[in-house]
Amino acid sequence: MSARIGVAVMAIVLALYIALVGWRSVQLFQTGEPVAVAMATALVVLPVIAVWALGRELWFGWRADQLARRLESEGGLPEEIVATTPSGRPTRAEGDAVFPRYKADVETSPQDWKAWFRLSLAYDAAGDRRRARSAVREAIRLERTERRGR
Repeated sequence: MSARIGVAVMAIVLALYIALVGWRSVQLFQTGEPVAVAMATALVVLPVIAVWALGRELWFGWRADQLARRLESEGGLPEEIVATTPSGRPTRAEGDAVFPRYKADVETSPQDWKAWFRLSLAYDAAGDRRRARSAVREAIRLERTERRGR
């Protein structure tokens, strides 16, 4: 739940930023000076990129959450109890210990979105966030393909 609150706060802050930058760009456009107009153009482009990036991240988080809920309802989440630090993050050694099993599952069933999602959890537990996100993206792609194929 705290992650959702964090995402909401960041989205609100970004929206406020976009509104303030938008207002400033309007003021710069109204001056008519070439340098101010160029700056105003940049101030319009940067928030558009920020909105696109935020939308992409929110969509990714929403889809990953859907897959986690679906996998949980089907009883497919990993059952290993992994020790955590006081902050709640899995300890690296414990994450490294369970990783080979989930990597082998993906190698055995490379078209199974569930295997990829479990691998993403193992990557995350091992401290490799970049590969965890990549594995979740693959799980999302495979699950979408599976749904379309029905």
